[in-house]
Amino acid sequence: MEDEELLWRASMVPRIQEFPYKRVPKVAFMFLTKGALPLGTLWENFFKGNEGLYTIYVHTHPSYNEVVPPASVFHGRRIPSKLVETLIRIQNLIFYFVIFGSGLAFGFTLSLSLNDISLKAIQLKQYPNQSPPVSKSFISQSPPPAAYDISTVTRTREGLNELMKPRNTAQDMEEKELLWRASLVPRIHEFPVKVVPKVAFLFLSRGSLPFAALWELFFKGHEGLYSVYWHTSPNFNGTVPQKSVFYGRRIPSKEVHWGTNSMIEAERRLLANALLDFSNQRFALISESCIPLFNFSTVYSYLMGSNLSYVSVYSDLPVSEVRRHYNPQISPVVERHQWRKGSQWFQMDRGLAVEVVSDQIYFPAFQEFCVRSCFSDEHYLPTFVSIRFWEENTNRSLTWVHWSRRSAHPDKFGALDVTIGLLERLRNSTTCEYSTRSCFLFARKFSSDALDRLLELAPKVLRF
Repeated sequence: MEDEELLWRASMVPRIQEFPYKRVPKVAFMFLTKGALPLGTLWENFFKGNEGLYTIYVHTHPSYNEVVPPASVFHGRRIPSKLVETLIRIQNLIFYFVIFGSGLAFGFTLSLSLNDISLKAIQLKQYPNQSPPVSKSFISQSPPPAAYDISTVTRTREGLNELMKPRNTAQDMEEKELLWRASLVPRIHEFPVKVVPKVAFLFLSRGSLPFAALWELFFKGHEGLYSVYWHTSPNFNGTVPQKSVFYGRRIPSKEVHWGTNSMIEAERRLLANALLDFSNQRFALISESCIPLFNFSTVYSYLMGSNLSYVSVYSDLPVSEVRRHYNPQISPVVERHQWRKGSQWFQMDRGLAVEVVSDQIYFPAFQEFCVRSCFSDEHYLPTFVSIRFWEENTNRSLTWVHWSRRSAHPDKFGALDVTIGLLERLRNSTTCEYSTRSCFLFARKFSSDALDRLLELAPKVLRF
């Protein structure tokens, strides 16, 4: 990899500080040479018997081609190198400075010595029976080399382009490692290569996706601008055509139950998988009963053109609502006046997505105290975002939903309900904050029998 990419990767810092596995800290020994290591045998003896406590990196002349024995600790430890002309110039400057400094020091010492001799002569005259004061000598010491606390970077077979394109979602990481990796944030903010930002669509379903055909039309022709991640029941064994945008996009999943913390765990799992692709910059959570209201270009430009996140937060909850769902035991992590409610179907930027997967304060509290009459999918994200990141949030979702009756679930629209008038009304809704355009990009809930009607109206109304 190029130096720019190497430095960018080395600048990664995890927001989750605790390693997901047991780790023995090591010392990295970095050898800088022009060719062979003349004291290699001495270093071999030094390292012997301490495997696992050190790592070795050797930077030598790029034309140096001496073979290192496989049994040597230096075997395979050469890093890609370049001519160290700049280093040689610096060394020359240091050499000249040392020579110049030595001359000054010699002159200064000689001057002190002459003065000291004169002083001794005077002192011997003045104090013949006393020892003269001893002048302190100054020993010039080279400062110790600066210590760099950097991440060790090992060469891998994949380059930065591999890091940027959609990954195989069937990874075998444990969840702790997945979240830890997803929390990595580069300290060097500028990408070392040109990157086209993408929107990650996170599909959360219990089984199949009844509107997959509609979403296929939505995505068609926009490859490279989106990525798809699909969390469904681990027991679901349905197949997807190889040419489908959903093919190979299922992530390792666990059972999810409505109204429980398992719903938030699934959302964090989706976000974590999507965060492994650094080109994903916006994240939209999509349900199995959700449809797009606009074509891809409109959705993409809307999300990429915003510097805010769209997480639904109802701040004016009735006292009875708070009393019914708030558990006082969650205090002091979340106080009663901080309790919020909202829809779970978010659209957020990468910064907030990293914070959600890295949260080790609020979510553990919800896991312990938000149970039974408390529904995490309605309370966790609204509460977390309003406490920590309210300035970066619009407090509304871009997913339309309709509640016409007192029920735990919103209204569902079937084939007979889907009309041009309904879709146009949803597309033209503009009575919301932080927008001069439509308030909604998506809508739910639609029943599976509405698919044919939606496919029929998509070219005329939805413009795809």
